[in-house]
Amino acid sequence: MASAASLIPAYLCNNGSSSRLKFNRPRAFKVSKRPFMAPIRAKQAENPLQYRKLGDSDLNISEITLGTMTFGEQNTEKEAHQILSYAFDHGINILDTAEAYPIPMRKETQGKTDLYIASWLKSMSRDKVILATKLCGYSERSAYIRDNAKVLRVDAANIKESVEKSLKRLSTDYIDLLQIHWPDRYVALFGEFFYDPSKWRPSVPFVEQLKAFKELIDEGKVRYIGVSNETSYGVMEFVHAAKVEGLPKIVSIQNSYSLLVRCKYEVDLVEVCHPNNCNIGLLAYSPLGGGSLSGKYLDINSEAAKKGRLNLFPRYMERYNRSLAKEATEAYVEFGKKHGLSPVQLALGFVRDRPFVTSSIVGATSVDQLKEDIDAFLTTPRPLPPEVNAGIEDIFKRYKDPAIL
Repeated sequence: MASAASLIPAYLCNNGSSSRLKFNRPRAFKVSKRPFMAPIRAKQAENPLQYRKLGDSDLNISEITLGTMTFGEQNTEKEAHQILSYAFDHGINILDTAEAYPIPMRKETQGKTDLYIASWLKSMSRDKVILATKLCGYSERSAYIRDNAKVLRVDAANIKESVEKSLKRLSTDYIDLLQIHWPDRYVALFGEFFYDPSKWRPSVPFVEQLKAFKELIDEGKVRYIGVSNETSYGVMEFVHAAKVEGLPKIVSIQNSYSLLVRCKYEVDLVEVCHPNNCNIGLLAYSPLGGGSLSGKYLDINSEAAKKGRLNLFPRYMERYNRSLAKEATEAYVEFGKKHGLSPVQLALGFVRDRPFVTSSIVGATSVDQLKEDIDAFLTTPRPLPPEVNAGIEDIFKRYKDPAIL
């Protein structure tokens, strides 16, 4: 983990394991087709990216995870291959996809991201790539993803069908990390920031979900499991079910986290996922707030703004375009300039240094954009100076999480 800045509570930096909950680990992976080797990573002497253990897994992942949701929508197959190759040539060893990709979700394009990744994987040694994907949670609008379904659920049948189709699209026989994209039960999601009790509905029991995952792990089709867009309640229920029933334990959580979205994770998920408690690694998505923290949307007439996804898809992540979010973004951008930091350096440096972040998921629509993101990790002082962290906290006290207002 990166060193904690002076303003971060000391307990968050404790990597001890004396009080950590104990769980039964999954049975050894079958090796009939290929050995499950620890993925090879770039040598530290060759590349200064850092690598971190993901939760209770044996996956040592780069501090940057390549996000791929634009492949097949904003990016052609050739562009996707260029971005993937640049990422892995520069020390990134994990990519994140989903059965729902590309985004925005459309029946006509669903699965193209995986197909682009599959054609690129042919040029790679499979054990050099940590492949993370996600299966859909409850959805009535996206039932087209399954065969003869009226609604998507996270039950045994849906889980197995999802994995089989993902394996086929990706042209691989195993997935390193399988995540539930969003829960089967009702939770406040994607711009909905407050739980509405009236929307509660019956959901697939946590034990049933874990039993289905166990079968796939025993078959050698999945190595580890994780969650995404999850709450403290959900994490604790999964962890408890795994402990009591002797089932596989989740090793990761993929939630939004950035200068503009902090409270939902920092209030209590930090404690739940701490190494001495449940030991769940955070894969932080949207560390640039959908690109807004790059500052490119502050000038609405700029070419970068016109080509940005928040303008190409106006309803997508519209919470980052709200006036208060823009005001906070401008404050962070101006503050960074005073300390010689670009907007990208400040935003990514902040997330990089948080002791509870295992890896930041960074997406890019061009090699130049990805280069800027990687360079930000490597050139931003590590950790950020105390005066920079103090200034960030001052701005945070004024705006909190402005995307929800």
